[in-house]
Order: sequence, then structure tokens, then C-alpha cells
Amino acid sequence: MPSRILLACALALALPACTTTGGPGSAMAPGAATRPVAEGSIQKGSASYYKSGRRTANGERFNPGGMTAAHRTLPFGTRVQVVNQSNGQSVVVRINDRGPFIRGRVIDLSLAAGRQIGLVAMGHAPVEIRRLD
Repeated sequence: MPSRILLACALALALPACTTTGGPGSAMAPGAATRPVAEGSIQKGSASYYKSGRRTANGERFNPGGMTAAHRTLPFGTRVQVVNQSNGQSVVVRINDRGPFIRGRVIDLSLAAGRQIGLVAMGHAPVEIRRLD
């Protein structure tokens, strides 16, 4: 019995060191890849939109009418072109938040950006993201 308690204590101390996030206040989202997306490179996946009234990860007040987005690893201020693969419509957004936190999703767009590419009616869609700067 005492050996089980010692093992549980050792695991409790060792497991936090295995996480991939940078801890409280970190710009890295949970589960995010540590490799940055290079300028001009393309990332494919699913996109969704959000319309929260909270502050974004970079400290700005979220503006649902702004052309902004959340990405797990791109630096704040990075501009990306997002192309809806279902209809070919595209929008350029600025990264100012972290997310999305749903498996398979690569970007969360503001409500206005989602509307511009026809995403709001569907809720989510396959997209291609190209880093512009």
C-alpha cells in the first residue's frame, strides 16, 4: 500500500513536465504543435466561427465585426488568407486569439469573416490557410 502512494505521488510530480503548453499566460494553445507555420505555406483543415464578447488572447476586446481569427501557433498580428474549399470564397484575417480547441479545426474566424466566406450557415467548412506575413 505505501508503495502505491509513493508511485501516485511520483506520477503527480512527473506528469506536468510532459505537457506541450507553456503554462499560464503562455501564447501556446493546449495541444498545439511547436513548429511555426512558415510564410507562404498552406495549412488545410476545418474552420469555424465564433462571436464571444470576451477579450482575445492578445488582450484586445473581441470584435465580431472585425476581420480577425484564432490560430493555435501563428504569432499575433500575422495575416492569413482563408479560402473556403466548399465555395472558393476567401477572406484575409489577422490573428489575435488562440484556438480552436476542437480536433480537426485549424482556425476560428470572427463572425464577420465567417460570413464573408459563407461559413456561418454551415457552422464549419473545409478551408485552406495561406500565411501572408
